[in-house]
Amino acid sequence: MHIEPGVVDAVKMSLSYATAAAAAGVGLKFAWDAIKNDGGVAGLVVRSVIATLAVFIFFEVLPHFAVGVSEVHFILGSTILLMLGTGPAAIGLALGLLIQGMFFAPSDLPMYTVNVTTLLVPLFAISALAKKIIAPKTAYVDITYKQAFMLSTAYQAGIVAWVAFWAIYGQGFGVISSVASFGAAYMLVVVIEPFVDLAVLAAAKSFKGKDATPFLTKRLGQAA
Repeated sequence: MHIEPGVVDAVKMSLSYATAAAAAGVGLKFAWDAIKNDGGVAGLVVRSVIATLAVFIFFEVLPHFAVGVSEVHFILGSTILLMLGTGPAAIGLALGLLIQGMFFAPSDLPMYTVNVTTLLVPLFAISALAKKIIAPKTAYVDITYKQAFMLSTAYQAGIVAWVAFWAIYGQGFGVISSVASFGAAYMLVVVIEPFVDLAVLAAAKSFKGKDATPFLTKRLGQAA
């Protein structure tokens, strides 16, 4: 979902600074919640490192290709949220994107605030959605395909919506066809990611009911 440099010019980048700062503030709130309720500082650090490594693999190792105004990636945002929690997932997405920009794609760094907004805001949205569609007494390993599909689809739809916003904001409505091409290509991710979610959760069934571990969010195997 990396929006290409130049899609939003320097004059208009100030909006992305504000949205990224707001996203960082929300991310810090979720990180603080993790410290208080889900493994303390050690748990937050361990799961954030795991999330960062996972995001880096998603960006650099898994297949990715440029389509229209951006790139299509298998980001698996709902997977890392369900396995690691919202706070570590947010930190992992932000740091994974930053590491990629610093060491592998320095031309993307000027667009960091645009891209990190595009990743984090949909993550926070599906965190809120999860509270609505997953009953409080349900461990994440027990969610249904329908629930996994809703979370995955909502995350990918959020990414496409933000990419469309930034492209139109930066270039005007003349880029609609490129945005449409990008959105159509993301349908592949929408089809695949729910199955990945369920496969990972099925593999994690052995953690159900066990004591919390710093490597995974407490909610994975325990009812809230």
